[in-house]
Amino acid sequence: MKRTLSALCRNEPGVLAMMARECGKYDANILSLAAGETENPQVSRIVLCVDGDDEAIDKVGRYLGSLDVVIQLDDLSRKDFVDRELVMIKVAMDPAQTGQLMQVFEVFRANVVGMGRETITVELSGDQERVDGLIKMLVPYGIKSMCRSGMIALKRGDE
Repeated sequence: MKRTLSALCRNEPGVLAMMARECGKYDANILSLAAGETENPQVSRIVLCVDGDDEAIDKVGRYLGSLDVVIQLDDLSRKDFVDRELVMIKVAMDPAQTGQLMQVFEVFRANVVGMGRETITVELSGDQERVDGLIKMLVPYGIKSMCRSGMIALKRGDE
């Protein structure tokens, strides 16, 4: 089962590596991992999207929650949350298909960020379903290279 864990942690060296190691110990596969400073530079938010059986992910969550460096740990899969991911995709550009390609970009509201003679590079920010949808639409054109940021997420509402 896929679950999303969000941790507020002290911004210290080694925290991210320690958290990733624990997932492996309990056979929880990391599908996505994103980390960055919050509004307080001494605190980072780490968002882990993990896949595994519930028992393994529960063990990971309990362990992470017990760490001194973890200020707060939320299992967002049990709550409403907003998620976003950034993807950059370099696609082969055949002059005969440029119009169709631009229509795909427009439908997904993807922004062109670079052009070569044979390729075009776009960026898109959205939830995982939207990112996956764009990728699926671009496969027939020939994806030359791609980079995904990993999911970031926050709880909905005032919490």
